[in-house]
Amino acid sequence: MNTINETHHADLKSWVESANIPGTDFPIQNLPFANFRRLQSNESFRLGVAIGDQIVDLAALAQAHLCSGIVQEALLAASHEGLNSLMGLGRPAWSALRLALSEMLRQSYANQQPIAACLIPQARVEYAVAAKIGDYTDFYTSIEHATNVGKLFRPDNPLLPNYKWLPIGYHGRASSVVVSGKNFHRPVGQTSPPGSTSPSLSVCKRLDLELELGIFIGTGNAMGQAISLEDAENHIFGICLLNDWSARDIQVWESQPLGPFLAKSFCTSVSPWVVTLEALAPYRAALPRPVTDPQPLPYLSSEDNNSQGALDIELDILIQTQAMRDASIAPSKLAQSNYRHAYWTAAQLVTQHTVNGCNLQGGDLFGTGTLSGPTADEAGALIEITEGGKKPVILPNGETRTFLEDGDAVTLRGWCQRAGFARIGFGQCTAQVLPARVI
Repeated sequence: MNTINETHHADLKSWVESANIPGTDFPIQNLPFANFRRLQSNESFRLGVAIGDQIVDLAALAQAHLCSGIVQEALLAASHEGLNSLMGLGRPAWSALRLALSEMLRQSYANQQPIAACLIPQARVEYAVAAKIGDYTDFYTSIEHATNVGKLFRPDNPLLPNYKWLPIGYHGRASSVVVSGKNFHRPVGQTSPPGSTSPSLSVCKRLDLELELGIFIGTGNAMGQAISLEDAENHIFGICLLNDWSARDIQVWESQPLGPFLAKSFCTSVSPWVVTLEALAPYRAALPRPVTDPQPLPYLSSEDNNSQGALDIELDILIQTQAMRDASIAPSKLAQSNYRHAYWTAAQLVTQHTVNGCNLQGGDLFGTGTLSGPTADEAGALIEITEGGKKPVILPNGETRTFLEDGDAVTLRGWCQRAGFARIGFGQCTAQVLPARVI
């Protein structure tokens, strides 16, 4: 596991003054990556690192020849579009680059001018998905979410018996993973409402959001060679926000017997910024598994994973309807949860995914599944918040919602804070629902 080092010290300040403003998502202790280019340009996308309200253009920094060795190699890899080339260098290169950037951005750094020449305001850029995603797997790691949704369909048996023995997941659609800010059309598919005698092709009426995190695989494994729990985090590059939009009425009809299909493949939104696993080292937490529950099989269990395998990441959901925007009413909070409630850790997901010999590749994306907490105000999806549509949410302007309507914009936010360490954030993941395109 990544350990706390000098890059995490709370007293570090940057000569980029916006990075020192209390509450910023991007202080010098964070340094997340994004795939960007200048607005209204024909430039190639390349990697940048956030510092306050600025981006360090890593391609420009490579061309400045201020670094050497493994750091310069990492900067050259970061000059390409997406994280894949940098990911392929492995954890030592990621860590060396992080330390070098931290040193160059500190107030005490003497040669600031060449670095300043590589800064671009975040307000003047556009983003693409952070990596070329070869495969996308969505998991189901929140026991509260699994139980809450299970109660709606199986009141007497909400949690299926395999849930507490292995991480449950399904393979999703990588091609429809899009970066925050890209809006999407309401999906169309077959539905069969209660009481109907046959299905029909119709516009989704129960469109939902899902509060998740995305886990980017940095380095893969050879086909047939499993990744041990002890080695799993060496293969994880970082974490982003993820909203796995869901068409609940399509899902309930099509999911038997093989699981989600069109109800999940129309859009998955991710935040542009990927926070490295090393940056998250100060915010580790114990895995909250009750001693009365079945304990994982040995390949999914270790003392380190139990004591510090979870991550304390605060998360919230905001909604703003078209009527709210027209009236200049700020987005309203729907719920707030935390990743520390997850039943399975990120390392366990990697090990389970590869125990059969499945070969992961750099850039593969895992979704954590909806991250609901143990109380009603910590539910991570509208199907839980409204109890399947039975209890509508009342918004500040008097509107109500059971599921999402056209024009609704949903924003996910995430951040970490702990006494003795800086607050770091993930930025935002936002998208708006557009009307369906009916064939």
